[in-house]
Formats: sequence, C-alpha cells, structure tokens
Amino acid sequence: MKSNANKIMVDDYYGLLRNLSKETKIKLIAKLSNSIIEDNTSENENVVDNFFGAFKSNKSAEEIIKEIRESRTFNRTIEVF
Repeated sequence: MKSNANKIMVDDYYGLLRNLSKETKIKLIAKLSNSIIEDNTSENENVVDNFFGAFKSNKSAEEIIKEIRESRTFNRTIEVF
C-alpha cells in the first residue's frame, strides 16, 4: 500500500517539476542528493518531538500529576432560583 502511495506522490511531484529548466532541475537534484548524504537519524527523531508537543522534564509522572491536581481551583457557585 505504501509503495503505491509513494508512486502517486512521486508522479505528482514530477508533474509539478517537469517544466523547470535544466539548470533548476540539476540544482534540485544536487540538493536532494545532499539531503540523502547528510541524513542523520538523530535529527529525524528530534523532528518528531517538535510536532507532537513533547517536552523534557526531570520530574516523575507522579510529581507532574500531583502538581496539576494541586493547581486546580473550583469556584462553583450555586444559583438560587
């Protein structure tokens, strides 16, 4: 299934890029080639953290839960009819 989706994506990109000049295509190829050579798996893992709101903390999960519960305030008032 992924290979079919990848093929469709490649075809779509080719449709967008096929009318570029030869010089521009060569520059694009060079940039893509460099991105493959410079690919660092550690950088890719950090990118995922940026998209999903991950944060680093030295506190344990129990401490964070305790802080959240203690910071809650309830100011409900019952209205008389």
